[in-house]
Amino acid sequence: EIMAGTTWDGNAMSQSDMMEKDTVIVLDDADNVIGSESKRGSHEFTAKQPRGVLHRAFSVFIFDQSTGELLLQKRASTKITFPNVWTNTCCSHPLHGMSPNEVDRPQDVEDGSVVGAKNAAVRKLEHELGIPKEEVPVEGFKFLTRLHYWAADTVTHGPESPWGEHEIDYVLFFTVESKDQLTIEPHPDEVDDVCWVTKQKLLAMFDDKSLLFSPWFRIIAHRWMLSKDGWWDDLAATMTTHRHCDYATIHEFDPPAEHMGGQGAATALFSPITPTQNAVAKQGAYGKIKTHTESKLSQLARLDEVCSAATLLYIQPLKSNLHHAHIKSTFNKDDLAFCDEILCKVSRSFAAVIRQLPPTLLVDVLIFYLVLRALDTIEDDMTAFPDNKTKIDHLLSFHKTALMDPTWSMDGVGEGHEKLLLQQFPKCHSVYAALSQQSRRVIADISHRMATGMAEFVGKDLGQGTLDITQYNRYCHFVAGLVGEGLSRLFAVSGLESPSMAKELHLSDQMGLFLQKTNIIRDYLEDYVDGRAFWPQSVWNKYSTSGDLGYFANQSDPLAQTKSLHCLNELVTDALSLVPDCLAYLAKLRCTEVFRFCAIPQVMAIATLDKCFNNPNVFTGVVKIRKGLSCQLILHTNDAQGVHAAFRHFANSIASKINPNDPNADATLKACDAILEITAEQHSRATKQKRTGLLMGTAAAAAAVAATSSRSSSKNLIPSLALSATAFIGSFWVTHTFQRLVVKGSSSGSLYSPVLRPAAKLMTECQNGDGALEQAQ
Repeated sequence: EIMAGTTWDGNAMSQSDMMEKDTVIVLDDADNVIGSESKRGSHEFTAKQPRGVLHRAFSVFIFDQSTGELLLQKRASTKITFPNVWTNTCCSHPLHGMSPNEVDRPQDVEDGSVVGAKNAAVRKLEHELGIPKEEVPVEGFKFLTRLHYWAADTVTHGPESPWGEHEIDYVLFFTVESKDQLTIEPHPDEVDDVCWVTKQKLLAMFDDKSLLFSPWFRIIAHRWMLSKDGWWDDLAATMTTHRHCDYATIHEFDPPAEHMGGQGAATALFSPITPTQNAVAKQGAYGKIKTHTESKLSQLARLDEVCSAATLLYIQPLKSNLHHAHIKSTFNKDDLAFCDEILCKVSRSFAAVIRQLPPTLLVDVLIFYLVLRALDTIEDDMTAFPDNKTKIDHLLSFHKTALMDPTWSMDGVGEGHEKLLLQQFPKCHSVYAALSQQSRRVIADISHRMATGMAEFVGKDLGQGTLDITQYNRYCHFVAGLVGEGLSRLFAVSGLESPSMAKELHLSDQMGLFLQKTNIIRDYLEDYVDGRAFWPQSVWNKYSTSGDLGYFANQSDPLAQTKSLHCLNELVTDALSLVPDCLAYLAKLRCTEVFRFCAIPQVMAIATLDKCFNNPNVFTGVVKIRKGLSCQLILHTNDAQGVHAAFRHFANSIASKINPNDPNADATLKACDAILEITAEQHSRATKQKRTGLLMGTAAAAAAVAATSSRSSSKNLIPSLALSATAFIGSFWVTHTFQRLVVKGSSSGSLYSPVLRPAAKLMTECQNGDGALEQAQ
């Protein structure tokens, strides 16, 4: 199989070799990358896949500017698919794992750059026609539009043809001043003949019934090229303006009647022309991938989580200290208001836990987050800079420009709110400048070191992930571990935590890695589609039979689904190994608000890992925990007991889902057991506290009944006892009903509600004894 960075040599491979070894880019109908397949597997038309597998292609048209002629080729008779047909200059497929990269991202299509398709075109022009790379530079190609078509090769192989094409085809034009400037030495296994034709000559060839033409060439020519004032007549404008460019539409075509059918008896897929419009997306692939969520009915049925959400929103919300007198007197009101507002826009979840920090720390952390978010926006933008060197220069100078120049800003980088953050960065600098010198020193130092790490990865081809666990950890250290270190240092300089926290470099780093690895695991498909993936090749290569990271997205293949879960579970297990250090770090914190700020993301991460573990949905979209569960976790995350209870709950949940046939089963179980061992003491303490509370409550109730009895006369004794019995029976019914609701919720992964827990636990222990309470917890 072709691997990342491998040199592709078409001259060293036969047609059969390329069918087996070339790895094409598998797509959904919106041209999002969802996986990979061998060239053979994608072109097979069978009953199981009547139109093969939808994949990406390109079609090149080279014109002689001096004569207006178009270069055609006749595909070789030895070609497996569509041999002996005349077609455009060159048509083939971008491949996974090529160097230079041939996988275009959605933003590459949006801006018309599609360098991946152009790189593939240069490679195949040299292979098929012997045209040297220097004669067809990438920058000379003009991307016009895309078409989604399919066609069975029934003309060659008969009505039961096992072969065909099903592609989203990128149309590329290229011009030369004169055909004499072009070196053409066709490969005999690829091309039988070539010729230059005028528009009139091509029309005559189409009328010649003895000639065969590729279905995609007929579609493109008749739809856009041969009409009056079409692309060909208007060639100069086609090449120099955007008049004929359509990057948003994917034009859809069924084939001519003679190319219907095949072994899968495929019939019409589209109406004559039903273009698909791509929605404008956020930066990167965010928002373009399906999010797997539970139905509203399912979420509302979890009454404990509904109660938690209501409690957090209306009864016990996280307190904001942003309007404290210290903050008002220290920072510019309008600039701080912008920082708070933009924080909510770029990270609503983080805003709440930052605002509840003590006033002497709150703004320091807020600005720290915004500074790093600005830096991250520069790193993430793959189109704003002319080359990697320019981006690296901006990253490496960020701590000097953005943090030293009060007027510094950046336009045209990022999208949406991130773009606005960079445009209005002087307002962030105003607040940053009012921080203590110690805090500014921490923020500047971490920014510089993070930017240095980001610059190291800018030039790396991450289309197939990081190389190994070492590089995976290194990347996570730069983008998250350093954040943990910076926060620990800010905690220390604020005086809210011990000065020794600034020296907890290892534990701080592990905290950051745990969060980052969780995000990377969850965002498999988003990152892969965006062309910057981080799953380590040394791990996923053990499971991918195609040698491509996109292999796991093909969940219709039972083997791919099994292998994908094994790979996923190995990465989850790797992340779980960080939990002991995370809990050790939390144990060192003494400020309640700082503890909560650090602990809430940690419990959200372990909940997300539980959601991801052994879950095939990771490979078809983004999985997220329920909002009600998030609210529940926030309410419980106030002290070590609540945090340990959450980690214990989700460790048990993960352990219960381990498949004994998974090669990582023993390692995963060992990681879960380590968490259960660490949390056992707090669990035992919590259990004793609840038993003590229960006994005290029972004693108080008995005393109340006795007091009532002693004060009653003989004629009032019976009514008093009757009233007490009625109250007891009523409380039994209500508590038993609540207990059923809670147990129902917990059986599907919910934690117990703080509202329902007392009554539920009381009846559990009264009816079943301590063993039932232990089991319920």
